[in-house]
Amino acid sequence: MADGILSPAVHPNGHSPEFVFGHYRGRRAGIVKALTEDVEEFYQQCDPDEKALCLVGLPDGTWEVSQLPEEVPVQLPEPVCGINFARDVTPKKVWLSMIAIHSDAWLMSIAFYHAGRVSFDRAGREQLFRLINRLPTVYEAVTGSYERQAQTPNGSRKNKSSSQPPNQFTSNCKPVTPALPMPKEDYYANFNSWKVMEDRPMLKEEDGGKEGGGGEDQAITKCAGCDEIYSANDGHLWIGCDHCQRWFHGKCVGVTTEMANGIEDYMCPGCSYKATTKASDSI
Repeated sequence: MADGILSPAVHPNGHSPEFVFGHYRGRRAGIVKALTEDVEEFYQQCDPDEKALCLVGLPDGTWEVSQLPEEVPVQLPEPVCGINFARDVTPKKVWLSMIAIHSDAWLMSIAFYHAGRVSFDRAGREQLFRLINRLPTVYEAVTGSYERQAQTPNGSRKNKSSSQPPNQFTSNCKPVTPALPMPKEDYYANFNSWKVMEDRPMLKEEDGGKEGGGGEDQAITKCAGCDEIYSANDGHLWIGCDHCQRWFHGKCVGVTTEMANGIEDYMCPGCSYKATTKASDSI
């Protein structure tokens, strides 16, 4: 946990909100992986007989369980220690959820520690927060993984993974917007199945071609979670919502290819929230 990762001497672009967010996103991805995909390995590493351990997400998207080094400066935010002590005396789901909550707090503190260290102004802090807030929290991702495991029968559906995007998108589709925030109890409430696209998902946006000349639709793709535009070389997994026709990085909604078995009808977090709210209002 060296404090020099964002030093301008090491990273000349370290003063930008995008650069700090890149480190946040990498650390978050590592923690989410530890608590979902690699959960059994993570569980074994958290031996209650060891000294106080902590979960650390690294900027490159990996994770590690270790003791805090004694030389960590007091001003640097620290992850919660002693996560291993409660492993065998707490229900597994509750234990992982609490680690996720503490990890969210640590990720935010690390990000804004560096924002303060490089003297972000108000606009810079707001931009950093907006970038962070477009991603589901670690807690939401972990809760969602358990919801999926509980609601998806093993081997009951065919894998609908495809390398070609569906053709239902037309020039009348609205531009994508960030996903709606989700209450923790409703996040990923509808996981009957998934629809995963491993190739480029295409979305045609009205581009005002009548004024600009040419009048041709320009095909664009944006992740509704992080608002990043598709790149042919990004190598990301893409998921298309069958209800609102928005697209997401798999990593932005905590989904991997291995989780995509039985894909038929995917409902994104925003649509899930709307459906749950509508159902609650009708009761």
